[in-house]
Amino acid sequence: MPFYNRQNEVRRLRRALSSNKANLMVLYGRRRCGKSTLIREVLSEEDIYFMAPQADEAVQRAQLASVISARIKGFDQAVYPDWESLFTSLQNSLGHRTPPIALCLDEFPYLAKSSSPLPSLIQKVVDEVGQRRFHLILCGSSQQMMQGMVLDSTAPLYGRSNEILKIAPLEAGWLIDSLNCPPAQAVGEYATWGGVPRYWEIRQEYDTYEEAVKDAILDRLGILHEEPTRLFLDDMRESVQAYSILALVGKGSHKLSEIAGRLNKPATHLARPLNRLIQLGYLKREIPFGESLKSSKRTLYKLADPFMNFYFSFVSPNLSRLELGLTEQVYEGLAPQFNAFFAGEWENLCRRSAPMAPISGLSFGRASRWWGPNENGEMMELDLVAESVDKKYLLVGECKWADIANPAPIFRNLIQKAQLLPGLKSRSIVPALFAKSSETEVGVNFPVFTPAEVMARLKR
Repeated sequence: MPFYNRQNEVRRLRRALSSNKANLMVLYGRRRCGKSTLIREVLSEEDIYFMAPQADEAVQRAQLASVISARIKGFDQAVYPDWESLFTSLQNSLGHRTPPIALCLDEFPYLAKSSSPLPSLIQKVVDEVGQRRFHLILCGSSQQMMQGMVLDSTAPLYGRSNEILKIAPLEAGWLIDSLNCPPAQAVGEYATWGGVPRYWEIRQEYDTYEEAVKDAILDRLGILHEEPTRLFLDDMRESVQAYSILALVGKGSHKLSEIAGRLNKPATHLARPLNRLIQLGYLKREIPFGESLKSSKRTLYKLADPFMNFYFSFVSPNLSRLELGLTEQVYEGLAPQFNAFFAGEWENLCRRSAPMAPISGLSFGRASRWWGPNENGEMMELDLVAESVDKKYLLVGECKWADIANPAPIFRNLIQKAQLLPGLKSRSIVPALFAKSSETEVGVNFPVFTPAEVMARLKR
């Protein structure tokens, strides 16, 4: 698969690796997001890359020594009783090199689990920066462990990293390049696979969307059929509660009281697991535009990751039937619901795209949905609201996953609704339509965005 959109990460890593001073670089993020691919992109033939196994520490050291021996002849002939002896031997074997070579320890949490003193030893190695003859790259998919070892103020490696890169999923716009598909199709594909590069690779193996969903996700033997459970194992001692929360949200329980009631637990007991799922990028809080996250009483919990949203909306509720091998039957029942599901992700993509480039010559901040009583006391909802950087304008958007032949009535209605928005003050309204397709109509001078424009804005 081609290497997409990691230019900033590549630039930072190459800058650190070109230094004559030995540096420490830390990469972490959700599994399958391309961390290892990114590392291999920046390493040279002289550098050392080691993918740690889940094994006893003696086995891990022996395997690392074997990898190093490809660069340093005979390095694996010795038996290293501990990690300090291995690092000392590596240091002595390298001599004086400018710039230093790089040693990458991928899936570093596996090493730390097998040897609890290892992070403190790494601290000692890092602190000998003047004498150390190799850069050190630590990489891991266990976000909780990596954050605990590097970002926590009490952690051994806190404050010692030259680069700390959280590798996030790719933006939706790159999916068009990956699948070589039309922008409108890419919206539905992104709603299913999200921005995880490995999922895109899996999708590429199938000729059609239907075939891919059936075989890779719905089929009980499919490679992604149990993906959420595997992801939770990276970061949680107990995955049952996380799975239960996401399953409830996927079925439509978006309020804290609803989630707590269905779990039969006090709402106060859910603060930590909810926050953890938010930190991991699986869950998000949604509040109406203009309200404070701390004080709003209208907080809703939504699935933040598209693949997780697809899984817990469609796969999780049907696991019993899928276990019986009723893949075809389940798909036929789900397929009529996909268009409405894609419409929800289309709204997310439209909001995500709003700040990415100017609209009508204005730059806007983060966009949100708004709902609640309007100035007349009537319940009202706006799909997209964003404030301009200069705070003089409000972008108000209507998001429709449909073909719009006549956008003029939509704009008239949108402007009328926007004028009833509480807190409008003296800000001017900039209306915008986001639609699956729309004909350009004489007399309509407001911006209209189709999937081609939205995906282009999200290609960064």
